[in-house]
Amino acid sequence: MPNIALQFHFRVNKCDGMSIREDFETREKGFISPFGCLSAESRDRMKKEDPCPIRTAFQVDRDRIVYSNAFRRLKYKTQVFLSPLGDEYRTRLTHTLEVSEIARTIARAMRLNEDLAEAIALGHDLGHTPFGHGGEMILKEIFSPDFSHKEQSLRVVDILENNGQGLNLTYEVRDGILKHSKGYGKIIPDDPNEQACTIEGNIVRIADIIAYLNHDLDDAIRSGVVGSNQVPDSCVNVLGRTHSERANTMIKDLVFSTYVDNGKLCLQMSDKVYSTMTVLREFLYEKVYRSPRVHKEFVKAKKILSELYSCFLKNGDLLQKGLKDMRISEYDHNIQPSERIVCDFIASMTDRYALTLYQKIFFPSPQF
Repeated sequence: MPNIALQFHFRVNKCDGMSIREDFETREKGFISPFGCLSAESRDRMKKEDPCPIRTAFQVDRDRIVYSNAFRRLKYKTQVFLSPLGDEYRTRLTHTLEVSEIARTIARAMRLNEDLAEAIALGHDLGHTPFGHGGEMILKEIFSPDFSHKEQSLRVVDILENNGQGLNLTYEVRDGILKHSKGYGKIIPDDPNEQACTIEGNIVRIADIIAYLNHDLDDAIRSGVVGSNQVPDSCVNVLGRTHSERANTMIKDLVFSTYVDNGKLCLQMSDKVYSTMTVLREFLYEKVYRSPRVHKEFVKAKKILSELYSCFLKNGDLLQKGLKDMRISEYDHNIQPSERIVCDFIASMTDRYALTLYQKIFFPSPQF
């Protein structure tokens, strides 16, 4: 049976000369609030290209990220616990998906651009190292104190993906990826330089911390690193006892506390919820991220990544083979190892790739 609605849609667009994308961009103006970023008003890409006749610019960005090699590798990168064997522990990929869902929920409630929020969320950790934040700290020590996963994520989408051509994403998505991380700073920053150029980008920044506060606590309790009875009473009383309760509390508090001032949308949380989130974050840093059990694994990871780093700096052929295997960029076959290239290679590895490679290079092989 023919789809009458679809036939009507195509007939109307054919008559007025609009593409499906242009029709959707027109409809965006009717349902996105004045504070949202319209797809048609994107600041464009680094390299000019013809727009897609079906998808908006931000929908194209989302698809390019999802189909990238770096995105697929996230499933074997640590969130907190190194190379978890339990099927229910979070990885960097499941963390990314949770951030995306939270960001979309908030953006929808505030009538902002869901596609933009989703694209930023899906791309925000593409440059994250193996072995979680421990891997990031290692590259700060052995490569540069200025190394950060947020800048590496931007480098991935700008340079390393697509055989060295990059993904050519829009300005707004690239800016959101670069501004997503807050480290141990404020959840909602006061410094305009730390804020994304769009409200959607700033929402991803908050969604990131809502996600990891919840799932890192879940995984810590599941693993036995902390007991549920150790969670501060204020966190349970204010935020809730379960993952669902805590997430709902944080999301609703952000949505209902946000206000408009002088024509500007100001993301805000109540003092009660904001301060309790800060308490929970301090608890996780003290009892989980810096716990002896997690630190012991970090020491092992540091040895692995440091020795791989030194090895590839000295062996151009081995480096070239690894780069080709992982398809992180298209380098000349006669390339000489440099610290920047080796850093790109190390940062792109998954946990299991680094472990397997280390064993292959440094462990003796049986001869008989």
